This record gives sequence, C-alpha cells and structure tokens, in this order.
Amino acid sequence: MTTQTRVLVVDDDRSMGELLEEGLRRRGLEIEARSSAEDALARLSQATFDVVVTDLRMKGMDGLALCTRIVARDPDLPVIVLTAFGSIETAVAAMRAGAYDFATKPVQLDTLALAIGRAAQNRALKGEVKELRSELDRGRAFGAMIGQSPAMLQVRDVLVRLADAEITVLVTGESGTGKEVVAHLLHDRGPRAKGPFVAINVAAMPETLLESELFGHARGAFTDAHAARAGLFERANGGTLFLDEIGETPLTIQPKLLRVLEERVVRPLGSSKEIPVDVRIVAATNRDLQTAIEEKRFREDLYFRLEGVRVELPPLRSRGSDVLLLAQHFLNGSARRTGKDAPTLSAGAAERLLAYPWPGNVRELRNCIERAVALARGVEIKVDDLAERVRDHVASHIVVASQDPSDLASMEEVERRYVLRVLEAVSGNRTAAARILGFDRKTLYRKLASFGVDAAAS
Repeated sequence: MTTQTRVLVVDDDRSMGELLEEGLRRRGLEIEARSSAEDALARLSQATFDVVVTDLRMKGMDGLALCTRIVARDPDLPVIVLTAFGSIETAVAAMRAGAYDFATKPVQLDTLALAIGRAAQNRALKGEVKELRSELDRGRAFGAMIGQSPAMLQVRDVLVRLADAEITVLVTGESGTGKEVVAHLLHDRGPRAKGPFVAINVAAMPETLLESELFGHARGAFTDAHAARAGLFERANGGTLFLDEIGETPLTIQPKLLRVLEERVVRPLGSSKEIPVDVRIVAATNRDLQTAIEEKRFREDLYFRLEGVRVELPPLRSRGSDVLLLAQHFLNGSARRTGKDAPTLSAGAAERLLAYPWPGNVRELRNCIERAVALARGVEIKVDDLAERVRDHVASHIVVASQDPSDLASMEEVERRYVLRVLEAVSGNRTAAARILGFDRKTLYRKLASFGVDAAAS
C-alpha cells in the first residue's frame, strides 16, 4: 500500500477512531479522522480522499446517511461501513446506501487495509476509464474502441493499466478489429507520448528490404546504398515501434529481431557498430502464432519475447449492440466532415446491421456507413442504402426444431457442421476454435481430419 492512499476515518467513539487511525497508518496509509458525520462532510468539501471508512452507529447522522450523502456528491468515492451488528439486513442497507464494502467489528486491521486497497484501486480505475472514454470521443480514429459490451469494457480496463507500463504488448484479433488503434492509444497515453510513433506492416515489405527497413544500413552495405540510413528501431528511439502483422516476419529475420528485443541494441546492415535503442514494442497479428510455431514458421522464443502482455480484440460480431454505437459514431464523423446534421439509422437498417456478421469487422462497418451516407436521399439511413451483402444477409443455422425427419441430421453431422461453423467464425484460428469447442488442439486436428478437412489449412 502506498502512502498516497488517503483515507478519512469517521467514528464518534474517539478511542476506536484513534485505534483505526494508528493501525492503518502503520500499514502505510495516510489517515485523517473525524468524530462525526457532519465534520466528515465538511472535511470532504475541503480535501480529496481515496476512501472513506465510517462507523454505522453514530450520534446524529449515522453511517448509512453519511454514505448516502457522500455517494450523491461523488459516486466514485468508495465508502466502507463498519458495524458491530453483522446481519444480512445491515449489509443490504449499507449496499443500498451505496457502500463499496462492509465489515464487522471487532475489526481485523489487515483485512480492513486490504479492503481499502481494493477500494482505492477501484476508484482509480473508474477515473481512468472515464478519462479514456473522454479521449476516445475526442481522439482520432478511435472508432474501434467505442462500445459498452463486456468484451470491450474488459479491453479498455486492460489498456488503462498497460498505458504507463514499458512491457511489450502483443495485440491479437481479426483483421479490421482496431489493432493499430490500440497501439496508438498505448503510445498516446503512456510516458513516451512525446516521442515518435513509428509503424510498419511487416507483410507489406519484401523480405529483401525488410531487414534494412527495420535495422538500417551502412553506406555501401549493398548496391544502391549510397548513404547510411537509420532503421525504424533508431527512428522510434524514445517512443513506440508498432510491428503490424508480426506473424509474417521471415524466418531469416526473426533471430535478428529477437536479439534487438533482448539486447536493446541494433546493428545496421554492413556495419560493425551496435547502436543502443530505447523503444517500446507493440506487435500485432491476425494469425494463429501458436500454430505457426508448431509448423516451424515462427520462433517460439520470439513469440514469448513479444507476448509480454497479450490483448485480444473481440470480433465485431461478438460485440452485440456495439455495432449501432459504432455506426452512429461513423455517422457523426460524416456530419463533422460535411458540416451537416448527422443522419440517423432507420429501425430496418439498424436491424440489418445487427444481423450481419461483419467478417471485415470495424473497418467493414465504417466503409458500409460511409457508402450509405453517400447514397442516402434524406437524413435517415434506410435498408436500401446499405450494401447488398448487408441488407440481403441470411444467418446460417443448424435445424434442430423441425418436425420433418428429412430436415434433421445425425449427431456426427451436427458435430461436423458445428465444428466447421466455429472454425469459420474465428477465421480459421485453430487455437481459438479449440478453446470455444472445449477441445485440446490435437483433438480438433483429429476431428478435422475425420471430416476430410486439411488440418494445416487456415
């Protein structure tokens, strides 16, 4: 626990208040004590605290009333209620009053200190998430981070914690889910924000040029190398290097990349001099790197070096009504660019957007909305304004409720269809498919082989 965690203790029993104050201070907390709810409210109007700990039974305003007043003023300020009356009814009353936690007397100071720590972390995280949402609304190209689905809220929370860290981050997810947006976000919110952000799509570079592009070259290192040239690692010094499509890195370059990541020095082509580099690495891939390792197309030691923390972006089809939030975000963007009022979505268009599986994810949705805006005749986006593949999409399913035996299939056929449907839904990622199906990878391979499917094909 850090001494920066400020706690206001409220108890009209002076001896108990002093006991709490002394015991919690010994545990590294910054403590102030007040002997009445009225004094506590006055102090809260003058100073900022991370957590309030209050007794339940006090003269005048009791702890529940104090908790209600505090929460009304600052909903994110956690309140821990202490009482000698440890009943379910009391706990329910405390929670209804907005309390973060509830503890009974006699108080175990170590347990209370842990509860205070959790409460302070919860308050800090709420503040960070609010700030992140605000930045996403203002920032550039943050459409992929908009959403209220549980999967996206979890991603946001992880990014808040990672922003100030220096650890390497591996961002995974299907094409179009916003991996470069995540890289920009980690850079912009972190301590390297004033440094350069340098990005390269590894798959877009010919192997003959990639090594020079990453590490640089000395004059005369190869034909046409008329002058020395700094590589991307040098150019990103003091900032962030984003390695997109890292799974496409040629095997011949992977050992050199691993050495730079481990040693933090780079040796340009044709040079004997090693140059120190200070960069944060964010890598991204839509490939199944574990399969690539098994197939000897990607080094396992490089994978472990890149996967300091893995952030997996969910596909748009699993994000529910986030589709409509994103669609409106893109409509608003269109309005800002044209200086006109933002179009609205008709009920029919919204229904089709929700039903479509979005194989191209957020990128495809953005393109769909931009097309609809261009074609719309009025201020409302209608079904006919959507791309044909979206408006005419029919969801595939396995028939299980039919009364016609000819519609039904054997268990083996149902399993075959379902396994292949899951594999299709995760764009051939066998690791993700095995996780969803509850198989280990070897079992999945055997089943695919029995279905006549090449297990090595993605």
